[in-house]
Amino acid sequence: MNTSRHLAAISLAIMGVGFLAMIPFQESLVGKLLMGGFEAGLVGGLADWFAVTALFRHPLGIPIPHTALLPKNRDKVTGALINMLENDWLTKESIMEKFKQIPILEKIIETAEKGLHSDAVKNSIHRFSLEMVRKIDVERFAPMIEKEIKDMLLSADSSDLLQKAGSHILEKEYDSAAFDYVLQETEKWAADAEAKMVLGKLGKQAIDTTEADGLLKFAIQSFSNMITEEKVGTILQSFILKRMKNLQQDDNRYRHMILDKLRKELGSISERDALMAEIQSWKDKMIEEMNVTGQIKGVLAKSKERLVAEIEKDRFMDDMVIPVVKRFFDEIKADEGKVTAIESWLHGKIAEQIDRNHSKIGKLVKENLDQLDTETLIDMMENNVGKDLQWIRVNGAVCGFLIGIGLTIFKFIVL
Repeated sequence: MNTSRHLAAISLAIMGVGFLAMIPFQESLVGKLLMGGFEAGLVGGLADWFAVTALFRHPLGIPIPHTALLPKNRDKVTGALINMLENDWLTKESIMEKFKQIPILEKIIETAEKGLHSDAVKNSIHRFSLEMVRKIDVERFAPMIEKEIKDMLLSADSSDLLQKAGSHILEKEYDSAAFDYVLQETEKWAADAEAKMVLGKLGKQAIDTTEADGLLKFAIQSFSNMITEEKVGTILQSFILKRMKNLQQDDNRYRHMILDKLRKELGSISERDALMAEIQSWKDKMIEEMNVTGQIKGVLAKSKERLVAEIEKDRFMDDMVIPVVKRFFDEIKADEGKVTAIESWLHGKIAEQIDRNHSKIGKLVKENLDQLDTETLIDMMENNVGKDLQWIRVNGAVCGFLIGIGLTIFKFIVL
């Protein structure tokens, strides 16, 4: 700016000095030519100096009409600049078109992958992870988890669960195994001496308390007097042991009858509405009365301690976080459909923001310009565009000089 201004001043000075210097030599041909050139150059330089200066201020401080155009029309200039920015240079369409050419997701992933290996990012993620885990309030979360568990259990359909359980038992033949287990345990119990005594006592009581009339009553009483509890126990024990042995045989028809009945009941258990209602009521009551908050707190506390210990390890970022994040990025990059969908979503969101905030470009420019006083604003404009304007002054002087010589020659020819 200063160089071009000095050059413009020098060119004007040369024209002025040349004009004065040629006054004594006007009688000669060369003097007349140079006098005409310097005179026209001086006029052209002064005219262009006046025009350029009048844009920014009053020439020589004299308030000549139609000078200091920019200060007088500050609002118009600002409005025109904002309008040009919004509607010609930085339109919504041009900004959106530029963003469409940018692979945003690729840039984000590339930047994130580079940043993951920097110590600053690693330390930040490490500190953030520790802080987040340590802030987990076990006391607060335990009741919430208990409520969710209870809600899930209460919403479960007992009939559906029992039906599935029954189908699974039948499929795996657990009914047969369970039946054998009951028979074996019963056999073990019946073989015990104490069981024999219990059976004898119960059998003798049953005989003694049996009600009958006539001959049958006499026969029962006679039999009761003849037999002891020990004999009754031996008879019943022998009977039970023999039946338990028989029922454990695969070809026993009574075994098949019992298992068939059991399987039929298991297969149709969900159809017994009264039983299902009772089971559902029992299940709901048991769940409502269940209190597992303490156990949940204990599990959460231990899990929190283990997680903190894991995060505090030096290799946590390299062994846990970075591989997971990298695998996540690789999966996204490998799926073209997902990349296209994410890119479309990102560009859509950016387009929404541009559409919503485009007018703020003009407002921001206006706010920044309004913060400047007129003198500062004019000085900034003069420093930025004044360089080219100063060359107008130089061109005016030079062109005027050449035109002046040309006109002088024309006068010689004509006159």
